[in-house]
Amino acid sequence: MTVDPAGPLPLTARTDCGGCAAKLGADLLADALGGLGAAVEPDDLLVGLRAPDDAAAWRVADDLAILGTLDFFPPLVDDPEAYGAIAAANACSDIFAMGGRVLFALSVAAFPEDLPRESTAAILGGAAATVRAAGGIVAGGHTIRDPEPLFGLAVIGAAHPERLLRKGGARPGDRLLLTKPLGTGLIVSGRRQGRTAEADLAGAVRSMRSLNRAASEILGAAGIRCATDVTGFGLLGHGLEMARASALRLVFDAGVLPELPGALALAEAGVETGGAAHNRRFVAPALHVADGVTPAQVTLAHDPQTSGGLLAAVPEAAVPGVERALAEAGVGAWWVGHAEAGEAGVDLT
Repeated sequence: MTVDPAGPLPLTARTDCGGCAAKLGADLLADALGGLGAAVEPDDLLVGLRAPDDAAAWRVADDLAILGTLDFFPPLVDDPEAYGAIAAANACSDIFAMGGRVLFALSVAAFPEDLPRESTAAILGGAAATVRAAGGIVAGGHTIRDPEPLFGLAVIGAAHPERLLRKGGARPGDRLLLTKPLGTGLIVSGRRQGRTAEADLAGAVRSMRSLNRAASEILGAAGIRCATDVTGFGLLGHGLEMARASALRLVFDAGVLPELPGALALAEAGVETGGAAHNRRFVAPALHVADGVTPAQVTLAHDPQTSGGLLAAVPEAAVPGVERALAEAGVGAWWVGHAEAGEAGVDLT
């Protein structure tokens, strides 16, 4: 990337890591939060730190739970409007991963004082438009000064307490559904190194901007109760969370994992994000990789995703209906493995 010394510094030049690849490692996070989950939680807190999931959930009535989540990260693209839209889609995804609907959001921002006003307005505008498409509205927020830009949203949603999508609940024999291809971390990291084609970056941006709303609604209507979204911990990291919550093993077929155009080639060329190293460390004790799986496929499965798709465990009997509904809605659908009995963990075969 060429930087014009006379012009404003591009967004990605202001940080060394962007998107969900900037997340703290899952193992470090678990250590930091370990003592908090021991606190006594009120019965109406359906989802909190004791059994963490994609969003907190509080029951306010027999048929209503309020959901809350927060997500923000440094820029991963230079287009301010796209950055805002991706950050908003990523934040709203936690509500959809819980089977909820978006009500409203509050922006969380740290911007350099020399960031052009037009860029600030574009970031906020991209986020606001995406939240509207998610079914909600940006109702306020908070902004501070910081030399490294950060942006995201606190999102409030609602769901029926008995119809939440949870990380636990997979059963042996369930098939594993993924609703977006993998590789956003590889594409963005490759871009920083000047190795990602413009068309491949544009494809990744389109994927990251797209909402998981339709996929969530289809899963809920089909009675599916086990899902999560694939973000910074990668497919294997979030798969391991699901496996542990369900007390079984998730088996992923490396040969059918969907990739964004250009992602696997970058992995084969040795590109990898810093966040992937955290993911490898977190998953390693519970991961079995079969002979014949290539190093590039392992890299893709560990790759931190920004605004990735939903990963759901679908009972065999529900597969045809879910597949048909996703196709009719134009939502991507890849069957990437299955759940089986055994010690909690993940296999890549």
